[in-house]
Amino acid sequence: MISDVFIERPRFALVISIVLTLAGALAVKTLPITQYPQVTPPQVSVRARFPGANANDLANTVAIPLEEEVNGVDDMLYMASDCDDSGNYNLTVTFEIGTNLDLDMVKVQNRVQQATPRLPEEVTKQGVSVYTRSSDML
Repeated sequence: MISDVFIERPRFALVISIVLTLAGALAVKTLPITQYPQVTPPQVSVRARFPGANANDLANTVAIPLEEEVNGVDDMLYMASDCDDSGNYNLTVTFEIGTNLDLDMVKVQNRVQQATPRLPEEVTKQGVSVYTRSSDML
């Protein structure tokens, strides 16, 4: 049996194991990045500016209308938002792994457009931007 060869010659088995490990390590480095599986969920971000507003005003006048509209978009896992005292608002919507990121961005953009009439005039003048965001580390 082949197992007897490796049992009787442990050094030979060790050398074969090291060679296979090195070959695998070299093969991983040559593997194109497109071959890696998607392991992080796709994200779409929404950014708005309201100059002169503090975080509380921003949360009440910008965050609530946008979040009410965006909440429940198809394939959404969760969303997180952030307001600061310099008038910046950021909403990150995370989708299920395997969804089409471009299609997800269009879905969020459509929901943001529905919320636009409820936003303050200064925010609509500044514009609300929707963009894709990669959370991949590679």
